[in-house]
Amino acid sequence: MRYDPWLHRFALFTAVNTFVLIFLGGLVTSTGSGLSVPDWPTTYGENMFTFPIDKWVGGIKYEHGHRLFASYVGLLTTVLAVWLGLKAQRPWLKRAGYSALVLVIVQGILGGLTVLYLLPTPVSVAHGMTAQSFLCLVSIIALGTSSWWTTTTSARDSEALRTMSLVMTAASAVIFVQLALGALLRHTYSGLSVPDFPLAYGQLFPSLDADALASYQQQLLDDRLKFPGDRPVQAYQIVIHMLHRSWAYIAAAVLLAAGTMLRKGRRRLEGFERHGALLIGAVLIQFTLGALTVLSRKEILITTAHVAVGAATLVVCVVTAVQLHRLRRLAQGGMR
Repeated sequence: MRYDPWLHRFALFTAVNTFVLIFLGGLVTSTGSGLSVPDWPTTYGENMFTFPIDKWVGGIKYEHGHRLFASYVGLLTTVLAVWLGLKAQRPWLKRAGYSALVLVIVQGILGGLTVLYLLPTPVSVAHGMTAQSFLCLVSIIALGTSSWWTTTTSARDSEALRTMSLVMTAASAVIFVQLALGALLRHTYSGLSVPDFPLAYGQLFPSLDADALASYQQQLLDDRLKFPGDRPVQAYQIVIHMLHRSWAYIAAAVLLAAGTMLRKGRRRLEGFERHGALLIGAVLIQFTLGALTVLSRKEILITTAHVAVGAATLVVCVVTAVQLHRLRRLAQGGMR
């Protein structure tokens, strides 16, 4: 396939805008604005696209703005799918474009169901994770239309490429699980069910008996993280919080190891040193943001940045894994 710079730029533009959409979705959850607009696909009974700007107040500006930007990304995806269908010479790129279009439609429907059914946890989590999957897919399309893909026609050291492609595939799976746990944490309102870090109520893993839960509730009341009349903290919320926190240590260890392997493999994996540095940097920033999310009592920008950097870390892992997989196939005389 001959390199089409404008197709690649448009695919990259779509991926960047998808990342922005995830950031905006993070703002919706961070500000608790998910039901600020209680109907769908209309906005307070009006056409979503003609809803007056002077009514964008409070949480409406986050939720309604998120919907409008999602529609814009849907339009970009439609154009990209049609463009790939007409111009892409590699069948897998055509299929990827059509899959992206299907995925963005499913994502929109899940977003609507989230509102109509008053933020059900399974649907809300599926909505968040479909967004992550969609971002990865459009990022792969951007890679597949790049000059790197079209000009790279051979590779050496098949064994080193095989090992690192497996490592990065595993790293992608690990961070995807962590993001799923993060989505579950957000949508079960478990983010501050444990308000201290690195310990949890002064313990490695907090007790979950009735007396302990009562003392935790009193601490949350004293810290003004809950108020009289709020639903008491539940054991399942603490479990979800601790699962997310515990898996974060595992994910950080796996991704830091993978990044280090990429950095040290400069002779056998030439060109991937920067991928390793980027991955290490992303993991360190993400882990810090996770700690600050708790310590800052879920400050809006910190919490939203935590969501966005998590998505970016996943993309780094997935795109690197795809690059390594392609080079391995080229070294074996396959995939073009």
